[in-house]
Order: sequence, then C-alpha cells, then structure tokens
Amino acid sequence: MASSVGNVADSTEPTKRMLSFQGLAELAHREYQAGDFEAAERHCMQLWRQEPDNTGVLLLLSSIHFQCRRLDRSAHFSTLAIKQNPLLAEAYSNLGNVYKERGQLQEAIEHYRHALRLKPDFIDGYINLAAALVAAGDMEGAVQAYVSALQYNPDLYCVRSDLGNLLKALGRLEEAKACYLKAIETQPNFAVAWSNLGCVFNAQGEIWLAIHHFEKAVTLDPNFLDAYINLGNVLKEARIFDRAVAAYLRALSLSPNHAVVHGNLACVYYEQGLIDLAIDTYRRAIELQPHFPDAYCNLANALKEKGSVTEAEECYNTALRLCPTHADSLNNLANIKREQGNIEEAVRLYRKALEVFPEFAAAHSNLASVLQQQGKLQEALMHYKEAIRISPTFADAYSNMGNTLKEMQDVQGALQCYTRAIQINPAFADAHSNLASIHKDSGNIPEAIASYRTALKLKPDFPDAYCNLAHCLQIVCDWTDYDERMKKLVSIVADQLEKNRLPSVHPHHSMLYPLSHAFRKAIAERHGNLCLDKINVLHKPPYEHPKDLKASEGRLRVGYVSSDFGNHPTSHLMQSIPGMHNPDKFEVFCYALSPDDGTNFRVKVMGEANHFIDLSQIPCNGKAADRIHQDGVHILVNMNGYTKGARNELFALRAAPIQAMWLGYPGTSGAPFMDYIISDQETSPIKGTEQYSEKLAYMPNTFFIGDHANMFPHLKKKAVIDFKSNGHIYDNRIVLNGIDLKAFLDSLPDVKMVKMKCPDSGDSTDSNSALNMPVIPMNTIAEAVIEMINRGQIQITINGFSISNGLATTQINNKAATGEEVPRTIIVTTRSQYGLPEDAVVYCNFNQLYKIDPSTLKMWANILKRVPNSVLWLLRFPAVGEPNIQQYAQNMGLAQSRIIFSPVAPKEEHVRRGQLADVCLDTPLCNGHTTGMDVLWAGTPMVTMPGETLASRVAASQLTCLGCPELIAKTRQEYEDVAVKLGTDLEYLKMIRAKVWKQRISSSLFNTKQYTMDLEQLYHQMWECYSTGNKPDHLIKAVETTDSS
Repeated sequence: MASSVGNVADSTEPTKRMLSFQGLAELAHREYQAGDFEAAERHCMQLWRQEPDNTGVLLLLSSIHFQCRRLDRSAHFSTLAIKQNPLLAEAYSNLGNVYKERGQLQEAIEHYRHALRLKPDFIDGYINLAAALVAAGDMEGAVQAYVSALQYNPDLYCVRSDLGNLLKALGRLEEAKACYLKAIETQPNFAVAWSNLGCVFNAQGEIWLAIHHFEKAVTLDPNFLDAYINLGNVLKEARIFDRAVAAYLRALSLSPNHAVVHGNLACVYYEQGLIDLAIDTYRRAIELQPHFPDAYCNLANALKEKGSVTEAEECYNTALRLCPTHADSLNNLANIKREQGNIEEAVRLYRKALEVFPEFAAAHSNLASVLQQQGKLQEALMHYKEAIRISPTFADAYSNMGNTLKEMQDVQGALQCYTRAIQINPAFADAHSNLASIHKDSGNIPEAIASYRTALKLKPDFPDAYCNLAHCLQIVCDWTDYDERMKKLVSIVADQLEKNRLPSVHPHHSMLYPLSHAFRKAIAERHGNLCLDKINVLHKPPYEHPKDLKASEGRLRVGYVSSDFGNHPTSHLMQSIPGMHNPDKFEVFCYALSPDDGTNFRVKVMGEANHFIDLSQIPCNGKAADRIHQDGVHILVNMNGYTKGARNELFALRAAPIQAMWLGYPGTSGAPFMDYIISDQETSPIKGTEQYSEKLAYMPNTFFIGDHANMFPHLKKKAVIDFKSNGHIYDNRIVLNGIDLKAFLDSLPDVKMVKMKCPDSGDSTDSNSALNMPVIPMNTIAEAVIEMINRGQIQITINGFSISNGLATTQINNKAATGEEVPRTIIVTTRSQYGLPEDAVVYCNFNQLYKIDPSTLKMWANILKRVPNSVLWLLRFPAVGEPNIQQYAQNMGLAQSRIIFSPVAPKEEHVRRGQLADVCLDTPLCNGHTTGMDVLWAGTPMVTMPGETLASRVAASQLTCLGCPELIAKTRQEYEDVAVKLGTDLEYLKMIRAKVWKQRISSSLFNTKQYTMDLEQLYHQMWECYSTGNKPDHLIKAVETTDSS
C-alpha cells in the first residue's frame, strides 16, 4: 500500500513551520508502520488540515483507511491525490487495492496497469497486479507481473519466493525450485524460501531433501510456525513418528490453540497405536474448532479401531452434517455399513463419495470389493482399474483386483496384480498371501509355502495365511509340529466362529483337521450365508413353484448343476446317468457352469441329456436362476458344493422347489437352501444327522457310482503271462487287457485256464464260485511281449493283433489315454514298468498325498514291518511330497526301498495299473472316493477304516455295496491285521482278489443303469413329500431296487 507523505519542498511557510510539519509527517509514518493506525490517522488529519493538497498526506490517509477496512474513505483520499497529481502512480495503485478488496477485480487490474504505465519501475504495483491476476485466475499474467518486477530489481528475494509459490501452484516445480534457490542465494537466511523449497521436494517425492530444508527453515527462524507444521507433516508421511510428534509439539508451543496441528498430532498417535492418546487429541482439536469435519472423521477412525463402532458411526455422521460432501467420512461410514452387513447402504455411500470426489482411489477400491462380493465382477474390475489409474502405487487395489481376476479364472492377470502389489509394497502381507493362493491353486506348492511364510513373518496374526499354509504343508506331507499346528487350527476356527467371522479353513478342507462336527457344519454354514448375501442385493422376489406335474406331462424334471461336465472325476463317475433316466417319467436338464472343454465327456452328457444349458454364458446369477426356473425344474441337484467353479447362489435363489446335494462334494452344505443330501446308511448313519443341515436321502446300496464299465470295458477281462512263477500263478505281474483279448488268446497256442477260487466257494470248483483266468505260458510269444516292454517299444503285432506297451497309450491314442475312448489294442501292463518288485507283496494308495496323515503312515509302516517282503506304492501327487514321506518312513524304521513312487498317469493307465498292486490301503482321514472306485474296478481289494465324517466313510460304503465287508476295519489294529493277513496269507489274498474281480461285475457298485433307477425312486420320494405339502424329512427307508437286467 503506497503510504509515503511525499516531498514537502514546495511549502512557502517559514522553516520552523516546515520542520514541524516534516516531523509530524515522519511521526505519522512511523505510527502507520507500527500498526498504530488510530494515532497515525490523528496526526495525518492535522497535516491534511495544514496542507489539504499534499499528495503524500493524502496517500498516507488512503493507506490508513484501507488498513482499517474503511474502503470508501480510502478511495476518497486516493481520488483527492489523483486530482492533485493525475500522474501519481501510487494513488492509482491504492485505488486498485480498494477495488480488489471489493471484488471488482477488472477495475483493480486496470488501475494497477495504469499505475505501471505511469511508473514502469513501480515494484509494489507489479506485486499488487500479480495478486489481482491470481484472484482473477490469470496465473500466467501473474507470473509475468512478478518477472517484470524482478527485471527491475533481481535482488527482491521475497518477490522471487512469491513467484516460486505461483509456479509451484501451476505444477512447474523445477522453475519454482530455481526461484527458491535464487532467493536463498540472494538471502541465505531467508527461512521462508527454505521452507518453500522443502514443499517442492516433498511434492517431488524427495522426502529426505524436504525434511532437510524444513529443518533448515526452523533453524533460521525458531518461531516459524508453518515450517514446523510442514516438517511434522513430512515426517509423518515418512513414518518417522517420534520426530513428527516433536515438530507438532513445537508448533503447538508457538500456537497452542491450532486445531489443525492438534488433528495432525492425533493422526501420528493413531499410527503409533496410541489410540487413547489419539482420541484425546482429536477431541482437543474439535474443542478448538467445533466445525472441523476432518477431526470428526479421524476421531471416528480411532474410535472404530478401539471397537467403539457406534460412537465412530456418530462421529462420521457429525462430520457429514458439518460437510455433507466429506468424501472420507462417506467412504469410512460405508466401511462400517459393509461390516454390519448393510451392503446396499455401503454401496450407496461409496457411490456418493465418488460423486463428490470422482478421483477418490480408496472409494473406487472399496466399492469394487463390495461389487466383487455381490458377484458383479466386471463392474468391480472397472473400479479397481480406476483406483489404480488415480493412484498407480495403490498396492491394496492391485491385490484386490488380483482377487477379482482370480475369481474370473484369469490366473495370469491375478498373478501380475499380486506381483505388482508386492513390488510397490514388499511388506504387504495380504498380497504375499494372495500370491501364495495363486501358486497353491496352480500346483506350485513350494512357492505357495514360501509366500505364505513371508506373509506370516510380516503379519504373525494372520489366520488366512496360517490355515492356507497348514493346508499346503498337508499337501506335501510336511508334518513338522503337526500336533501343535492342528491345535492352533482348531483354536483359530473356534475364535472366528465365536466372533461370527468367515473361518479361514475352507469347508472342503475341514474334514482333514480334528474339528468337531459342529465346527465343520458351522464353517459350511458361513459359506452358505455368503451366497445368501450375494443374492439378497438382487431383490428378486421368490419364485413360485408348481405342486403338480401337469406342465411337464407327468414327468419329473431333474436338473444337474455342475462345473465338471468335462474331463473331471465327477464326469468319469456319472456321465452315463443323464442318458439312462426313464424318458417316460423323467426329463433331464444338465446345467454346465464351465465352458466346453472339447472332450468326449462333455459331448456325451450334451448328447444324452434331454436339455444341456451352458450357464457359463450367463454369468449373472439372477438371470441364470431365471433360466432354470423357466425350464420348470422340479429337483435341482448340486454337484459342486464348495468345490472350484461352484455357483451356489443359483441354489440360494431357490430356482427349484426341491434342491439336493449329490456326489461331487463330500460334506454338508450347511445352507438352508439345500433340502437333501443324497447318501446311504453306511456313509451317513442316521445317528450322525447333526453333521448335516440337509435331510438325509438314502440310496439302497451306496450313493457312490462309477462309469467304469462304460469307460474301461477292456478291463473286464485279463490274461497273465506265467513269468517267474515258481509254480505260483500270479494275476498281477504281467497283465494283458483288451476288447479283443479273447480273440487274441484264441490265436495263441498253449493258453491254459486257471481257476481262481472265491472265499464263498468253499472247496467247490463250480463255475459260480470260481473264476477262470487265462495264463500264457513262457514261449516265444510271451518272450516277444516281454522284450517289447524291456526295450521300451510302443507296440508290436502278433498274429495280426496290435499289442501295445501300457506306458504308451498317450502316443497311440490320446483320447483312449484320457478315458474318452476305449483302447483298441491289447495293452500290456507289468510291474517292471513301474519299478515294482516281481516277488513282493505290493500295497498301494493312489490318492493325493494330502489325505495321508502321520497316524496313517504309522499304520502303513507297521504293516510293512509285519509283512517283510512287501512294499508300498504311492504317487508323486505332488512330487514334492515324496522326500517328506520317505524321511518320515525312515524315521519309523523303514528303508527307502520299501516305498516306491510313480508319477501321476493319464486316467486309463491310472485305473489299469491298479491291477499290479496286491492290496490298496485306504486313507482313513479322507478316503479314496473316485480313486477307490478306480482300484476296485482294477480288481484290487481295498482295506479301509471308516471314521465319523462323510469323507471318511465312502470307501466302506463302496465295499459294502461290493459285498466285501471283511475289508472294513473298525479299529487301527484291525486295519493293520486285515492288511497283514492279505499280505502274508497268499491263498487268502488270491481268494479275496478273485472275489473283488467277480463282484465288481455282479454287484451293483458299477451298475449305472440300476443306480439310475434307484436314484429315480429317491427323486419320486422327494417329490411326493413336497407335492403333499410336507417339509423335507429324512428319506431313509430303503427303496426297492429294481433289477436293471
């Protein structure tokens, strides 16, 4: 503000009077500079009365009135000065100040520019013009004004610092930095420039340089409040919390009632985990500034952390009353609503936060997470991408987007997201855990174990990582601290269930751990509730279902829902059933949850079901359920449970009036939307109904089925070569199988038939109680076959028949290898192909290794010790488990040679080579289900010991149906004894093997036609119960089995 009293040399008064006037003018000016505007005005008025035309006095009066916000008086005196001297630049500048204060920016700018035309080197004019141009939004014009001032006086370090501020605001950080450096060069002790330079370094991410410059600023000016605040802020950002606290406390010593500093200090206390201190400090900030929405929001965060959720919610709402567009409060309140289960309100609040602040990365990420939970994966993906666009180093968004991509089966995309999250934040435990899950699902178990362990090092209290690590260790049979691990798992589940959280143990893994039935059921129930949460947001009204069969012309419409219609064990078991239903009484719908894999398994189900619908093309659960309901399905069958690819939301929507679990999942759904679980009295005894949320629906024999007779008819018959028999004919050293086996044998000389007695045949040699096994003697033909195997040839021709090496099925016919087609050659399978001793008793187990636990291996070791000439044949399933098993076995006193491992084989070879074993030792923890059927179809007896879970009783059900109860043990000791008897009493072993070989054909175990007819009767029972208005109840009365012959 131009306030000079000007030159008074034109006065004609005597010298004494001039001195008096000059002294009074200087006094008034000193008073103005000191801020004593009242005294300055009083003395100026005396001067004005003496010389009304003195422009210096008029300018000073204009300035005094401006400082006292008497704008009209200020303008009046500026105008009087201009009248006295129309070329007085300072008067135009003062008048411009008045216009600027009134908001009349254009008039202000015009007056400043006129002042500068009158006086081009008028520094204050340029400074005032720059301020007005900034207020008018003309930033470039303001820059030029400052530059012009500095051209007249390059040493104006304050002006250069102000120019730096303007350039910094324009994002021209390097130019701003140059201005501050020049200001410091001009005046090294100019603390403001040091502080401003610190702000530039902070904006450029140069945290340590920023800290240095802020510290220099407060060293130069120990009372520099803003520099202390800036220093505290950057130290807080750098997580140097102790020094940040010191900076904020120094700022508060300079300004004790600075609410923002109290708020920032509270944020540091919060980050330090000093929640109570943070709460008190936030409250102080609010006390000082009651209308402080940031403080209320942050106070709410601290209260929520402490567990005071209700009070936190109140604080967020207070922040929103003060500022309805407070985006952080909208986002954080949405988080509370989400945790309370109010998903719709959470979504509304997230969307409102994004309306207010579209570039709010955290809100995009949080909304995406809820949308993912609702199954809206594409929309979730869009918001995650927005979050990352806004904040390219947003590690949480990358990790969560990886989860979405994983759910969308984009494994590579998920892997990239998790990897990027870890690159951004190497200490991000959740991302390490998520990366581990991708490795785990991809079969890279060692990598998964390493990543889970990293996650737990970073975050020791991490239940999800701990339980998944435990499962990985189970997969590779790493039993280090096994008992302690089991105890901790149970403790984690108990705590999570008590707090109503989703347990970290997956339902499908719960049978592997020593959990109570109540815990296993509760784990499944929580996952069922997740499905209900997803469908609740669809607001679909309940479907209306028919009570009669008029619309279907008297036929029951059954819908099979599975993600496994393709090359999967479930299809291997049931692929023939859709086509075997009675078309007069049943209309069959198969709903695929996965795309076509191009296999014959898919083709068969598609061709034989009345209707085949690919629901993978209808990703919306609501629309997919609509489709099922429109089809008028009466009984909807869930074949996935909680396995990969499941869409239990379809069942949660109640697309059909009756819904049943069947075959694909070995446990309860725990869900109120599943009415029945199809089982049998051996697998699910009625005394154990508390394990199930569903009602039990019994099949008359076993609920399990296998399509082996259709897939592997070439294994119905076999012949053996009499190789190193020493008078004993073995049925599993060198075995030949084939559709054309009989014709081939008829072409050979000297083939003899050996009768294999069954246990129930006594001494009789009647054909009903004995089996005839063709035996090829050692001759040139047998030698040619053995030479083919020894030389590793793929196949040879004998008498016009193709004889193939059992290891070469994939090279000969890949579809035959996968079980999609029946092999057309005579296949030779030998113990030598797998490194099995010719003269040993071979026990086997072809399950995945996770089903083996320490107590099971201990039983097996005991058996091998009691049967000296015996080995155990296992699979590298996975290969990394082999050294662990070998080490534990050696610790139990077994030589490494007693356990033989083979790689996992294609399906046909896997089933066929089971013939080479003498006895299968089942895993009591979780039985071989499909594997049990495979080994029994190969004619190999299986010893089992049923437990209490469904998964541990399937093998007993299979053996009961097969008619071999003598292979079912009640205790560990009995299990060992049965296995030892089979290994030491070779005549007994031969009889049991003959019995299994016979019963697999004559019993109902592999009779899919009879099974389908029994299943149909069970479906009719379900419908009768529903159509008569009754609620589902246990259907445990044995249905009458109809002979399928």
